[in-house]
Amino acid sequence: MFLRLESLEYDNYTIYPDWRLTSDHTPLNINISIFEKHIQTRKRMLVKNSEEEKIFIKELIEAIEGLNTENIQSKEVFEQIVQLFTSNTERIWYKYSKVINITKHLKDWWDENCHRDFKTYRQYKQIKDWRRFKSIVRKTKYNFFDLKIQEIVNKKYRP
Repeated sequence: MFLRLESLEYDNYTIYPDWRLTSDHTPLNINISIFEKHIQTRKRMLVKNSEEEKIFIKELIEAIEGLNTENIQSKEVFEQIVQLFTSNTERIWYKYSKVINITKHLKDWWDENCHRDFKTYRQYKQIKDWRRFKSIVRKTKYNFFDLKIQEIVNKKYRP
């Protein structure tokens, strides 16, 4: 058993050698206190390569280009520009990002098609929807990792 020194758990364990029977392992019991804590299950995000992501980037670039940085004479003027940039970024983010449930499917390769087919399967629970979902995941992963491999090859062998 490996426990961190100076931890509360270190002094809160029991070893049961009599429960071993014919095994060469001795059962252990450790009590770990779990404190009530808010675990975030939702977050805002843009789906990679979606139309929303493209429009978000376009509007963000326009907002940055619209900042007047020619006459920064004082710290206060600089702070006003930074505040304007922050509020513009936040406004654009909330305009195009979506609130989603955090799942194991938040992977780089996960795209709008995966999300759509997964949602369809969860709604109707049909085997044909599950098969369609698994098929699109397989294709999406294949395409994603094929692109990653090409990027690595191009970087490595570029003169």
